[in-house]
Amino acid sequence: MSAEISPPPTRSKTTGLHIGDAAPGVKKVDPIIVADGVKRVFGGLTAVDVEHLEIPRGAITALIGPNGAGKTTLFNLLTGFDKPDEGNWSFDGRDLAGIPAFKAARMGQVRTFQLTKSLGLLTVLENMKLGATHQTGERFFAGILPGLWRSQEAEIEAKARDLLTRFKLDAKADDFAASLSGGQRKLLEMARALMSDPTLVMLDEPMAGVNPALTQSLLDHILDLKDLGMTVVFVEHDMHMVRHIADWVVVMAEGRIVAEGPPDVVMQDPAVIDAYLGAHQDVDLGVVTGRIPGELTGDAEELIEAQQSLSEAVETEQGETGEEQR
Repeated sequence: MSAEISPPPTRSKTTGLHIGDAAPGVKKVDPIIVADGVKRVFGGLTAVDVEHLEIPRGAITALIGPNGAGKTTLFNLLTGFDKPDEGNWSFDGRDLAGIPAFKAARMGQVRTFQLTKSLGLLTVLENMKLGATHQTGERFFAGILPGLWRSQEAEIEAKARDLLTRFKLDAKADDFAASLSGGQRKLLEMARALMSDPTLVMLDEPMAGVNPALTQSLLDHILDLKDLGMTVVFVEHDMHMVRHIADWVVVMAEGRIVAEGPPDVVMQDPAVIDAYLGAHQDVDLGVVTGRIPGELTGDAEELIEAQQSLSEAVETEQGETGEEQR
């Protein structure tokens, strides 16, 4: 069960992000990501089929939808962890199609994962240091001359410790990352992402597996990213969280974008309700099955017809199987 979340009183939503009516593929005033015709097929299953998508700069965008909607696959495509079958997209005006993940990260686009990727046999501080970019000591010949990188190493460590303090992990700096709880690993992954001073932070289900005691802390840190001038995109199923911190919501279902808009508007959209609850969520199944007397509506009749068609298909298949066995 999701923890009840109270909106931070001093934080305000960013508005005026789009041009025209809010609808799938609506143009944004200042987009940081623009994707066109992005499609990914696994076997015969179309996991992602996005005609047009723009992510607004300087805002918190939530990507929501039922399980299997294609949210994480879209994340993987946009960040270079997977390659699409077709389509192109740009980040901050630069074409990212075909760019591997490490180069996308160098451009300022970083992501976290639903299953955290901390290195368990390194300390928390060492994990943080790995997130820093352009380290002189990483080059082979420079690495054997400590005088070339000691001052930079000290600066990186100071930055890492400052971030750990901000994320309340400073007491764990010298502990192995494997000893952290699930929520603390989420905090570590978010803090490590900031070591590269990103422009865009993409969080894949930041609340998954997190103890409710750490939920508000994670929410505050996500809001802090926006206050620091970063753009945030996150995948989430917790609608309390989405409603309270997202400035813009993109809804996916069956690989497609079915709705976009501010949280309060999107969550009342029939397309969103259908995506989560099914097109016949208002049909009384007791009336459909005959257990409860009542009048059959048009939706109920459609549901009965669909059920009958499915039953006939199953019976036909079973009959063909029986003939083959005989």
